[in-house]
Amino acid sequence: MTLMVRAIIRPEKCAEVMQALLDAGYPAVTKIDVYGRGKQGGLKIGNVVYDELPKVCLMVVVPNSEKRFVIQTILASARTGDTGAPGDGKIFVTPVEEVYTVSSGKQEYAAAPPTKPLAKV
Repeated sequence: MTLMVRAIIRPEKCAEVMQALLDAGYPAVTKIDVYGRGKQGGLKIGNVVYDELPKVCLMVVVPNSEKRFVIQTILASARTGDTGAPGDGKIFVTPVEEVYTVSSGKQEYAAAPPTKPLAKV
């Protein structure tokens, strides 16, 4: 099975996470600037309330067999400090049913992309 791993992270951690994914053998990443809030409901500084905070969404398509490795790579590089902090983000994993190349219109793979040897974190 092919999966889409979506990580919503702090913008200041984006370069570090992208480099960690590249170093781990995952150069294909989609990056989207997003805004949102988590359980905390935004941020209040004095009298100013920020309902939505800037975040970055990184998307990586991987075979199920590599899911845990990719998640651990993201967690290790996106976490603030040793123990993490509220607002560090979320990771969502969903199935990918079909993949098509826009330029050719051809379906690349339906069940799983080609696998490669896993690097160690």
